[in-house]
Amino acid sequence: MSLIKKSTELSIPTNVKIMLYGQAGFGKTTVALSAPMPLLLDFDNGVKRVNDSNLQGVDIVQVTSWNDMKELMKENLSAYQSIVVDTIGKMMDFIISYKCGTRQPQIRDWGGINQEFSWFVRCLSDLNKNVIFVAHRDTRKEGDDTVFVPALREKSYNSIVTELDLLGYMEMRNENGRVKRTITFDPTNRNDGKNTCNLPSVMEVPTIIDAQGKPTAKNDFIATRIIAPYLGMLQAKKAEQEAYNKVLSDITGCLELVGDAASANDFIAHIDDFNHVGSSKMKASMMLAAKAKELGLVFDKNTKMYSDAAA
Repeated sequence: MSLIKKSTELSIPTNVKIMLYGQAGFGKTTVALSAPMPLLLDFDNGVKRVNDSNLQGVDIVQVTSWNDMKELMKENLSAYQSIVVDTIGKMMDFIISYKCGTRQPQIRDWGGINQEFSWFVRCLSDLNKNVIFVAHRDTRKEGDDTVFVPALREKSYNSIVTELDLLGYMEMRNENGRVKRTITFDPTNRNDGKNTCNLPSVMEVPTIIDAQGKPTAKNDFIATRIIAPYLGMLQAKKAEQEAYNKVLSDITGCLELVGDAASANDFIAHIDDFNHVGSSKMKASMMLAAKAKELGLVFDKNTKMYSDAAA
């Protein structure tokens, strides 16, 4: 079987990997916990800052060392759909301590550090979990511009971003006298971003706690506004893939009846009768050409017809 696949033949993952970053106190952890059925990995001891109403039904791991994660990966996590890492900067510090002890990491250490991070993300993805990383905000100079970026060591940042589907910058905006929280997923000249899920470039985060700290709405922003549309897009792709597989099965069945030039030419005459999806017509032509070669048929480029080898 060929390793080369068309887009309609690909295996499509159904989980998302997101990073949210911004200044402290903007509710990043609360938004992260709006993912479906989350387990919170509290590397930063920040759970105490989350409103109690947003912790209802949320299980928590208060991390003390990277060995805790080694043990966690052995546990049954089937009850959770999402893993929230708060914060990824502190998590990377735990990995560095695990790999380097008390000394500062050297150049030769970073390959192993990044591999440890990739192992962790791969374990969660293999379990079909959404992963939401929370990060603080830092700045990077690009010429005269100051760009807001996640607070991560530069040697880790690039390898981490490649693992993500979404990178969103959270901030407070004042528009026409109204202050609102937003997430910007598209990269701009003032913030890093990544948006592979075709979400709006800027999304407003609703306020779900009143001035007295009482909940006014369900905490489900990521579940309903990010993951649900993404899964809808994947479902459409899956439906297209199933239709492609169906027409390919029909084509294969008809090709089994091709045994000579006459039946090959009949296949050509009716090739448009299939309910083609994507590249299935091109695939049918390639499959017929392979079958004709196997039968020793001769193709006339002028007439676009096959003849038997004896003729």
